[in-house]
Amino acid sequence: MEKKFKRTTITSALPYANGPVHIGHLAGVYVPADIYARYLRLKGEDVLFVGGSDEHGVPVTIRAKKEGCTPQDVVDRYHNIIKKSFEDFGISFDVYSRTTSAIHHKFAADFFRKLYDEGKFIEIEKAEFFDSDENLFLTDRNIRGECPRCHSKGAYGDQCEACGATLSPEELINPYNANSGKPLEKKTTKHWYLPLDQYQPWLEDWILGQHKEWRPNVYGQCKSWLDTGLKPRAVTRDLDWGIPVPVEGAEGKVLYVWFDAPIGYISNTKELCDAQPDKWGTWQKWWQDPESRLIHFIGKDNIVFHCIVFPSMLKAHGDYNLPDNVPANEFLNLEGDKISTSRNYAVWLNEYLEDLPGKQDELRYVLTANAPETKDNDFTWTDFQAHVNNELVAVYGNFVNRALQLTKKYYNGIVPECGELTESDKATLAEFADVKKEVERLLDNFKFREAQKEAMNLARIGNKYIADEEPWKVIKADPERVKTIIYISLQLTANLAIAFEPFLPFSSRKLREMINMTEFKWEDLGSNELLKPGKQLADPALLFVKVTDEEVQYQKDKLAATIRANEAAAAKAEPVKPVIPFEDFEKLDIRVGTVLECEKVKKMNKLLKFLIDDGLEKRTIVSGIAKYYEPEQLVGKQVLFIANLAPREFKNGLVSEGMILSAEDFDGSLAVTTLEHNVKPGSMVC
Repeated sequence: MEKKFKRTTITSALPYANGPVHIGHLAGVYVPADIYARYLRLKGEDVLFVGGSDEHGVPVTIRAKKEGCTPQDVVDRYHNIIKKSFEDFGISFDVYSRTTSAIHHKFAADFFRKLYDEGKFIEIEKAEFFDSDENLFLTDRNIRGECPRCHSKGAYGDQCEACGATLSPEELINPYNANSGKPLEKKTTKHWYLPLDQYQPWLEDWILGQHKEWRPNVYGQCKSWLDTGLKPRAVTRDLDWGIPVPVEGAEGKVLYVWFDAPIGYISNTKELCDAQPDKWGTWQKWWQDPESRLIHFIGKDNIVFHCIVFPSMLKAHGDYNLPDNVPANEFLNLEGDKISTSRNYAVWLNEYLEDLPGKQDELRYVLTANAPETKDNDFTWTDFQAHVNNELVAVYGNFVNRALQLTKKYYNGIVPECGELTESDKATLAEFADVKKEVERLLDNFKFREAQKEAMNLARIGNKYIADEEPWKVIKADPERVKTIIYISLQLTANLAIAFEPFLPFSSRKLREMINMTEFKWEDLGSNELLKPGKQLADPALLFVKVTDEEVQYQKDKLAATIRANEAAAAKAEPVKPVIPFEDFEKLDIRVGTVLECEKVKKMNKLLKFLIDDGLEKRTIVSGIAKYYEPEQLVGKQVLFIANLAPREFKNGLVSEGMILSAEDFDGSLAVTTLEHNVKPGSMVC
């Protein structure tokens, strides 16, 4: 039997304060969290909705270094931008604070210290990558190299942005120090680790045994991690930006951001409760009382932290409630491509409102309609326009406008009396009375996309009812009948204001103002007595207006300009590889060869097979340039090749006795190196 709770603590992932927030953040985390919080409040439940900016960690320091300012300058600027964006879009946080606050620093340090004093950490000394010039340990983001999966150049030590693969610096091909371009070096350092392996049996029982109701993507990712076997995870790192490790001898070390950030949910709650104890009580009530439940709203990249790591921290501490559910979403793509902060490829919330002022609900609606609840989804401006024009304007807005305009035309904006109900009236009333139960079922199960569809179904019911009853025709023959038609249409209108309140708070407020509905509760949804006869309504106005082709084209042009700018930025030479001694270069025997024969390799479309006159004998060399040359183009050419490279055998038995040198252009195309004028085959390159 499902346990009943007295109150609900809702958290949403803390965004990094190293840049503004975009539609991917809104769709994946903040709109669904806000819908759920508003829904529970409407039901009269006790709710606390917690948010805040994550202001520590490497992304902040990278941004600060890039901009030539301090990390504090960066987080101060972006914290305010992010907070305002959330306010502008109606994300109804009860508290939105930050992890650089004094309260958070003390709370997180005390949390660490309690676990430290109780022996919950293990100490490990190991060699880590170090920059001797800067006298600092390198983070994964300070290490670059070639991706071992897709072979893209310049992959980070933790991720390849080209193919999305999660990496470690050791996996990179030819990794180097991104700060200096030098080869990597290591230095021994000591850190404290949370021994997640010790919590594995408990996690397997708690997640796999007790939470089969979690979304399949969440449950599946947790199971994958547990099946692989958990390992200790560092909770400290060598960095000069963050919360100092509160242990003697830990100078120059801070709490790892993944450890410090989720504690921010609790410290932000404490900040609110300390400021308003009469309203909110103590922070312990929300985090430690068994009658409180905890719900985390996150994206899929945070599943492991909120389902495995943070619960293990709370379990180690011993006094906290564990999450009841973690309805994580997948990712939202943009026009078929991955949203990327580093490439500036996104729809930023602050810019959206500059271009489309007053259209917060339109974006909330489309993002919920396309919510990536079970798989990655795509946002396109054409689809945005279609949802707004064909649903919000043509269905919801159209019905409301017809109902209110007819009321104004026939009854001077006063709600008429309801007469005797026909079978059609009764069927319509029964149909919209059923919507409440279905919307509740879906919201209780975190199915926000389907729940919004059900809310829109009310407007479809209303449009059909007015179209079927045709009050503009009936008014002459049976004016009393029209009163009932308009009365029922107005009740549907009032129901829409309630049903859409969690999803579209701005337009719901505008609609309530038009119908003078000052008080409402969720339990009223489905009622046919929301607007009493004789009630004076305000003048009607359009709830929504169409998105124009020009507005859509402008947004597409902005994205196209971003793509062009990225391509131009990418059209630069790769950083020079780490310096090598001259003696290493002398080991290469680079010579001139004349191409005697050239042909394509069967069943290996990328390869050309060359027969080369190297001045001493003939040799076979295989090169992956078939995409860029026809064989006959190269016969007779003189090319440069490495003569002393170890032979390489291919799967088909073909052996390559060297390597022809080619230049890789910025677009990835290859050009064989040739000579301005011929020399004797076998001539050495020096």
